[in-house]
Amino acid sequence: MRFPGKRRSKHYFPVSAKGRLSFETDFNSKENVYIVGIDQLLVDIEIDAPTDLLKRYKLSPGESYILPDHIIEELYQDCLENDKILGQYAGGAVGNTLHNYSVLSDDQSFALGTICENIKVGDYAFKYICSTSSKVDFSYLQPCKGQMARAICMITPDKERTFAIGKGIMNQLDESFIPYELIKNSSALLVTAFLLRDHSAPLFKATLKAVSIAKKYKVPVVFALGTSSLIEENRDFFYNFVKENVNVLAMNRQEAHALLGIDDPLLIGQAVLDITDLALITDGDQGLYMASWACKQKARETKDKLHSKSIENYNQFEYSRGQLKEHCKEPIKIYSHINPFMGGPESIENTNGAGDAALAAILHDISANVYHRKLLPHSIKHDGTYLTYSSIHQLCKYANRTSYEVLKQKSPRLSRNLPVKEQSLEESYWDM
Repeated sequence: MRFPGKRRSKHYFPVSAKGRLSFETDFNSKENVYIVGIDQLLVDIEIDAPTDLLKRYKLSPGESYILPDHIIEELYQDCLENDKILGQYAGGAVGNTLHNYSVLSDDQSFALGTICENIKVGDYAFKYICSTSSKVDFSYLQPCKGQMARAICMITPDKERTFAIGKGIMNQLDESFIPYELIKNSSALLVTAFLLRDHSAPLFKATLKAVSIAKKYKVPVVFALGTSSLIEENRDFFYNFVKENVNVLAMNRQEAHALLGIDDPLLIGQAVLDITDLALITDGDQGLYMASWACKQKARETKDKLHSKSIENYNQFEYSRGQLKEHCKEPIKIYSHINPFMGGPESIENTNGAGDAALAAILHDISANVYHRKLLPHSIKHDGTYLTYSSIHQLCKYANRTSYEVLKQKSPRLSRNLPVKEQSLEESYWDM
């Protein structure tokens, strides 16, 4: 397990202090720490889309649509003939996040979903596997007859992205392929609203089964909202699902508005904490926000300047680590915000995958906390029951830096880990 961010080496004395590392500690003896994600495995096909192309297919900018496979094929051939295809990549919100998590942590994750029964060199399923980190384990995928799903990502001149998805076999995951022990022993279960779009699909039941296993064994359920139009279609269902099942909720501002009817990101975080434990809210060129619960007795005040927006001194306790509300004797709500790293890239290639990258950083931190607790249960880091290894202030930095790396490239997935040292960062950037 590679720990989140760059950290200074420090020596603590006297040698009798509790929680010190033994010279015999073997960091290579893994404590079987991993995350599990359920996805609609698909290939992202990015196209340079003139605005009239969206009008022709009656699509609203920035939304995600399920279209018949023959319409997807027609759209694909049209773009191929007109040389509008920018690239074809392994995709899917959870698939992107699992890949990025394994790149960041240099550790294992498991993907659940469906894949073509017969894979040929050069086909979509082959490209998907080849484009995904070798640390992402596909052993539990369900083989199915049929075509792999395709998501055509139409990037308009304003860099907005609109998705047209051909389902193929992506919704055929049967609940019998949900591995009980794998989920029971995982550090987190990652699911998205896309999995719950079609209540009649086998995937819907399979997802609910996985979530019920995670809840039973206190495995954090991490839920990404997906797209605002989907949330608007069934707001009450998703609100209740989050309230009953979810520990970490990830969304952008538009998706949060669809769920809660609130537009201010801090007030979104405040409202989300009434139904879950930790929130990640991405806000485009305004950066990202985090909100979490913390035990008042364990809360750490910021050393930075206090800021007030819709909530006065909202960042007062941002140096605190995130906790589940049930683990707090006297729970308080804590918040943090960060502007885009270095003001954002000079040229944003596309926004596809930036939110997935930020969430991967959060998952890395959560699993690092599990790893460290297993390795050093008596460390001062574990003087309480925490969800995150780092403070939410630190997590904002890490998520922000990771999403920046995706924004400046065409692929929605990280091609490498973050640099160990960067001239643009102060020496104290990654310090706790």
